[in-house]
Amino acid sequence: MALQEFSALDGAILIDKPAGPTSHDVVDAIRRKFKLAKVGHCGTLDPNATGLLIIVLGRGTKLSERLMADDKVYEGTIKFGEATDSYDADGEITSALPVMPMTLEQLNESADEFVGDLMQTPPMVSAVKVGGVPLYKLARKGVEVKREPRLVHIYNFRFSSYQEPVGAFRLACTKGTYVRSVAHELGQKLGCGAHLATLRRAVSGKFDVAQALPLATVLQFSERELAARVLPFLKLAAS
Repeated sequence: MALQEFSALDGAILIDKPAGPTSHDVVDAIRRKFKLAKVGHCGTLDPNATGLLIIVLGRGTKLSERLMADDKVYEGTIKFGEATDSYDADGEITSALPVMPMTLEQLNESADEFVGDLMQTPPMVSAVKVGGVPLYKLARKGVEVKREPRLVHIYNFRFSSYQEPVGAFRLACTKGTYVRSVAHELGQKLGCGAHLATLRRAVSGKFDVAQALPLATVLQFSERELAARVLPFLKLAAS
């Protein structure tokens, strides 16, 4: 494409997603506010997850697959002693067991065992489709289906604090990693069960949430103010 074909709204904007709306809700809100024909996002965040959501605009949507493929860094908390059917705080509690006494060092020793290649089965409450139907829709009907494990890679998984029964962590991984599955499996390994209590995406590829703007702020922008914060298509394509 020739340089003059690109508008100031062809590119991406970094959003710090609040808890509550889905990633698709964020896309819809921006599309409606600025009357844009093409808007997308690069990597779904669960409704109660917060943090970096890359929103692509106009011709920037052509780069969504490329941006989505980047590695991610998450921060959050895991609550031990309670397992849920969704592996996070939104689900129904399926077991409640005493938490064995452990130090931060002992917790990190268990977390270290998740570092490296990992075959991970998507949770039933997820957007993965089986036969064209998202798993979460089947889960709502009480239907459980076989899911194929996927290869993911965890570069680093470290707890910075632990105050029973909650630990705060930071995890770096490849795209498609379900952090709530990691929380669930860690709870199983420790014998007490666990679920992901909170989650925040801190980094996606070369972008950091510190560069992002709150959704509420962006929705107050004029088109000119939005254009001033858009990362241009050519800059994204060259990176």
